[in-house]
Amino acid sequence: MSDVITAAAALLEAGALVAFPTETVYGLGADAENPLAVARIYQAKGRPSDHPVIVHVAPGADLAHWCDELPLEATQLVAAFWPGPLTLIVKRAAHIPDAVSGGQDTVGLRCPSHPVAIALLAAFKGGKGGVAAPSANKFGNVSPTTAQHVRDEFQAELDSGLLGAVLDGGQSEVGIESTIVDLSRLATHGPVLLRPGHISGEQIAAVIGQLPALPDAAAPRASGTLDSHYAPHTPVAMQHGDLLGETLNQLLNAGRRVALIHYSDLPPASASVRLEANPASYAHALYASLRTMDQVGAELILVEAPPTGPAWLGVNDRLRRAAFGSTGILQQFLSI
Repeated sequence: MSDVITAAAALLEAGALVAFPTETVYGLGADAENPLAVARIYQAKGRPSDHPVIVHVAPGADLAHWCDELPLEATQLVAAFWPGPLTLIVKRAAHIPDAVSGGQDTVGLRCPSHPVAIALLAAFKGGKGGVAAPSANKFGNVSPTTAQHVRDEFQAELDSGLLGAVLDGGQSEVGIESTIVDLSRLATHGPVLLRPGHISGEQIAAVIGQLPALPDAAAPRASGTLDSHYAPHTPVAMQHGDLLGETLNQLLNAGRRVALIHYSDLPPASASVRLEANPASYAHALYASLRTMDQVGAELILVEAPPTGPAWLGVNDRLRRAAFGSTGILQQFLSI
């Protein structure tokens, strides 16, 4: 693997794109300080240029290189959760290209815990660089949690050379993207939870002594926070289990092809996958399940709404965004 890592780091230094595993999802990486390389990420993904990416750094990286002033709260959270699935939004240093921040004066920083990601970041520029990396999928699609998912999305870019390499690190352990906390406006707004994830607001509060607020209208734009995101090609609808059995029967009796993602005992569907009623296990399998159900020829992916509560916030956030573009589809199918 060391030769593979060395070659991948050389590709990044040459301005190429490299997909690599993290503990959350696979990332599509480029040299964060090379605007032309970062532009290739946006080209490959079809991503709007004002949508920021996250800069991944090696353990022990000099964060002062990326921001002019590192708040105490950032230092505390780094000590508690890095390497790990937590992204911190801080004021961007003037010399850091604004290509990574969508033109904003902030930058998102994260140190992933996956051993392949750590090895790549340590090899890239001797551990002193940063790799800009959104999820390695076409913009708005379901995020990849295996190397094969990445190849499925970017085979054309691999063939053309736009994507230089895909590093295989097995299936991502966490399975949903990192928690994002804005620390760029502490004096006026305090910490703000821009995107929920594996690390909860309560865990963050236990470290910095303040529960992050919900996003406000002036909050920085951040990765994966558009209303419609993480969506398969098949429409997605969610419903709670006490209604879902009857809805499923109505759809099947009407001749609809329904793919079901559930955790309770429910009638059989055209295709189904049953997940564990545990937030960590559910998150780990969610994106792979959405991708699998997207390939069975169903007209609708029907999801049993997960439980509510802090531990399920990240999962519910991703499912809400996955279903946003299909609003009203269930009523439409039932009324025909």
